[in-house]
Amino acid sequence: MRRCAWPLLRLPARAGLVLRHGGAAAARLRPAAAASSSSSSSSSSVGGDGSSRAPDTSLFVPVPLKPVGDAAEEDVGAELTRPLDKGEVLKNLNKFYKRKEIQRLGAENGLDARLFHQAFISFRKYIIESSSVSADLHIILNDICCGAGKVCLLGHVDDLFPFFLRHAKQIFPMLDCMDDLRKISDLRLPPNWYPDARAIQRKIIFHAGPTNSGKTYHAIQRFLSAKSGIYCGPLKLLAHEIFQKSNDAKVPCDLVTGEERVYANEDARQAPHVACTIEMCSTNTPYEVAVIDEIQMIRDPARGWAWTRALLGLCAEEIHVCGEAAAIDLVTELMYTTGEEVEVRNYKRLTPLTVLDYALESLDNLRPGDCIVCFSKNDIYSVSRQIEARGLECAVIYGSLPPGTKLEQAKKFNDPDDPCKILVATDAIGMGLNLCIRRIIFNSIVKPTINEKGEKEIDSITTSQALQIAGRAGRYGSSFKQGEVTTMHRDDLRQLKEILSEPVRPVKAAGLHPTAEQIEMFAYHLPDATLSNLIDIFVSLSQVDGLYFVCNIDDFKFLADMIQHIPLNLRSRYVFCTAPLNRKEPFVCTTLLKFARQFSRNEPLTFDWLCRHIKWPLAAPKNIKELVHLEAVHDVFDLYLWLSYRFMDMFPDAVLVRDIQKKLDDIIQVGVCNITKLIRASAAAPGTAAVVSEDFPLSRTKRDTRVVSDHHGAKSTDAFSIPVEVPGERRTKNSKAYRSAVRQEDMKSHGRGSLANRLLREGLLTQEMLRQLESEWQDQHRNGRYGLGSKRDDQNSSKETGRKKK
Repeated sequence: MRRCAWPLLRLPARAGLVLRHGGAAAARLRPAAAASSSSSSSSSSVGGDGSSRAPDTSLFVPVPLKPVGDAAEEDVGAELTRPLDKGEVLKNLNKFYKRKEIQRLGAENGLDARLFHQAFISFRKYIIESSSVSADLHIILNDICCGAGKVCLLGHVDDLFPFFLRHAKQIFPMLDCMDDLRKISDLRLPPNWYPDARAIQRKIIFHAGPTNSGKTYHAIQRFLSAKSGIYCGPLKLLAHEIFQKSNDAKVPCDLVTGEERVYANEDARQAPHVACTIEMCSTNTPYEVAVIDEIQMIRDPARGWAWTRALLGLCAEEIHVCGEAAAIDLVTELMYTTGEEVEVRNYKRLTPLTVLDYALESLDNLRPGDCIVCFSKNDIYSVSRQIEARGLECAVIYGSLPPGTKLEQAKKFNDPDDPCKILVATDAIGMGLNLCIRRIIFNSIVKPTINEKGEKEIDSITTSQALQIAGRAGRYGSSFKQGEVTTMHRDDLRQLKEILSEPVRPVKAAGLHPTAEQIEMFAYHLPDATLSNLIDIFVSLSQVDGLYFVCNIDDFKFLADMIQHIPLNLRSRYVFCTAPLNRKEPFVCTTLLKFARQFSRNEPLTFDWLCRHIKWPLAAPKNIKELVHLEAVHDVFDLYLWLSYRFMDMFPDAVLVRDIQKKLDDIIQVGVCNITKLIRASAAAPGTAAVVSEDFPLSRTKRDTRVVSDHHGAKSTDAFSIPVEVPGERRTKNSKAYRSAVRQEDMKSHGRGSLANRLLREGLLTQEMLRQLESEWQDQHRNGRYGLGSKRDDQNSSKETGRKKK
């Protein structure tokens, strides 16, 4: 019986795959092996130009395949032949791995060196640790072991390849569906994603001009005169402004943001006009007119996809695009792919803007209507404190403030009867706020940014950024008919003039982002992959042409990894990962984690639950640390409201949350109005300043960025901190006292800087250890072991050595 069954069992695995020594036998294997993997015959990804590129296989995570334990059923292979000698099997498996012909066959079937090695390790472990294997594999292994060293071979190690390939596809399921995955991640024809927009002939009008040129005004006038329209802006403040203007002009208009829906009609009927943040625009609703504001942000590494989606997908007879002239060529090319023409209307600035020939140099030289622009919250705290120390009152605006607080601070600064005549702000004033500014003063011209790879860089501001900010001075219709711009420091003024004189770099590509539907199709093929891994593989296989790029997904992946252990369905998991939050805020991230855990248990997140979590009611802040926490709580409310529009049943108390958010806004406004008192309290409290933020400024430092190419051709950025005088203090070149003060301030900043803060947060350093380090540093500095003293010691030592030689 065994003799009859043996060849029959061998046929399915060996038909057409009989391999012996030499290339001729190997050649017979290729067609059959290729037929066994028809859906994964290609291992490379075809680019937009038709060229091939291999996928990043480092992203392919193997699916664990457990060895077979003690089988309850009879081991058929051992019964037909004999039990396997695992030692002999191991020797032959290692021979199989070293065969160059096998490695070539693996490459032809999608296994590069990395995958081939991983698959073999798993295959070997599976065979050696399993108590039994399938009958056909057992027979092949027995043939190979019995025939080893004999002239007439029963089997050859190459005969294992079909079984090895089958195992490889089990642990790397993407090998079996690579062509399907490439089709899903093919992003070369984004216009085809919007059939409703392609079904109509749209008229594209580009309103191009600098800040304060009236370009958006003309687009909004057409929006108001239309029977229906949609305004898409980058900020909630801008959407709210258009919402107010429309309803004031007796044009019913709804407001739609990620966290809020406000209807013009009391019965909640949809109005014919809507003002929304650009991510919230509908590509299915028909309109007569659509306005897309700040189109140059289509190149934004994180949010550019939203402008691409609006430009290609809005169903409107007229699309009015507003922004920098640098985006004209890209928009024209994108519209060429849709068969739509672009009409360009150019605008010039309505009021003159002058770059002054002198820097401010001292805060004593401030005048009413001045705005000092800083690029970090730390500098905001430092400068505002020094201004109020001079008896002047200042308003403060920065990005993490709630919109209501920003508007109140802007109102305070704009009010001619209010004693507050100075504004200290970040580049958050670049859009979204109408401000009566006479003069823009750049406190610094370097800014930390996030590049397309998600890496933090510190570099000079771009011409586009400088023009956007400087253009806020001398707004048309304000009390100042002319705008002025300068810098705080004389050394920066020449560089600012160079930046402003350079042409704005053209926008060359539009952002794209994988949709939930695309990720769901990926998950269908790769059910065991994590969401973060699915996104990585998607981007690795994605194909885009030269007009597009895939937006940065680091924030998405961060959230995906954070909630991976929580049992959620894929669509819900995707929604949680697209939540708008700052991953640098631990309290907000922790709250999202709690939201997801409660959601997974199907337990509604009620108002009472949220109040317990945030310890509501909250008191007015007593120091900067408490103010920062209140801002984080405001972000938590935003997060709740954002989720409430996506999971209404699970986040049911949006109305109550919005009510207490308004109360929190008032509390934060009180804190911001007393910000200098909070800064003084923070400085007085031991250790408080170090916990406020990464670089709480005890001295002003200027960053000098140098880009160095490493041996891989990649660019690495090294930032060098150069001590510069505190704003408002005049320079005294030959003053020893001044240099000593700078050194003291520099020492303090080293004790309280970002490294110390990071070590404190991670629990590697305590406040007591930090104070001891400061004390030791001061002692060593006084004894001349560091700084100028060490140079003198080195010089004296050199002189002594020289005298001894003589």
